[in-house]
Amino acid sequence: MMKSKIVISVLFIAIDGTTPSLAEEPLHALANELFGALPRVMPGSENDTEERIALGRALYFEPRLSANNVQSCNTCHNLLTGGTEPRSTSKGALGNLGRRNSPTTWNAGFQFSQFWDGRSADLFNQAGSPILNPNEMALPSKQKAVDKLMASGYLPRFISAYPEDSKPLNFDNILESLAAFQRTLITIDRFDKYLSGDISAISAQEKNGLLTFITKGCNACHNGPLLGGELFVKMGLVNPYPNTSDKGRAEITGSSADNFIFKVPTLRNVSRTAPYFHDGAVERLDQAIEDTAWHQLGIRLTKSEVEDIEAFFKTLDNTKVL
Repeated sequence: MMKSKIVISVLFIAIDGTTPSLAEEPLHALANELFGALPRVMPGSENDTEERIALGRALYFEPRLSANNVQSCNTCHNLLTGGTEPRSTSKGALGNLGRRNSPTTWNAGFQFSQFWDGRSADLFNQAGSPILNPNEMALPSKQKAVDKLMASGYLPRFISAYPEDSKPLNFDNILESLAAFQRTLITIDRFDKYLSGDISAISAQEKNGLLTFITKGCNACHNGPLLGGELFVKMGLVNPYPNTSDKGRAEITGSSADNFIFKVPTLRNVSRTAPYFHDGAVERLDQAIEDTAWHQLGIRLTKSEVEDIEAFFKTLDNTKVL
């Protein structure tokens, strides 16, 4: 931490001295120390074969995994719109609205837990919940999912993907296939190019935004390669968040100490995942930046600071083509 403070001081001296070039290397080194580029292989992918990944991709876009054949995973986690849906909360197959904003599926397997409340440990355990949730895809049972895929001609693909299983088309293999595909959803962006040594990959304003992001303390929660996704934090840590109806982790643990505790979301691809926060209450990214600074840090950012941070966030936009 002392090293980081020294580097930040050098950065301020360089910027105040009107010689931005002097700040290039310290900022780059600090960014690598605090964040680091995304790994190109996701944990748990050791047994992911081409057949399992291809099957998982097909299942991700398969509406027959919903009760009335109208909704797939991609409906609420559209890979072309940041792995989310551009509405506050998603509508399920039967028309019921969910309680929380749909989190992105891009890079999800790098996170230390799944869902806003962290109730699932990994992608495998997460994948089954929406399929069976009456407010989401609304299938009545695991067997119904198996039966629908069997009737749809999926058996040969499961045999190819799981040749060692006597009955390869089963619910666990549905989940494992979905997880295998999602483990390929690793973004590529300009920030990683910058971290890897291409100093010109981001602009002067974007570097100012990165520095502001660090010096204001945003990285205390949004840290690591995902810039988030690695811890639980109270929503309204300093100044209360207006929506108190959702108790967050407390609904899982039963402890009042976990009231309003949620997983810190990743900021990768953040400019494409509006609306923001667990309840999808904020439509614009600049407003989300202002609100987060107030509720979580207790500070008011200037207009230029918000603009610079928002510019930095654009360097996290995914450029990977599926």
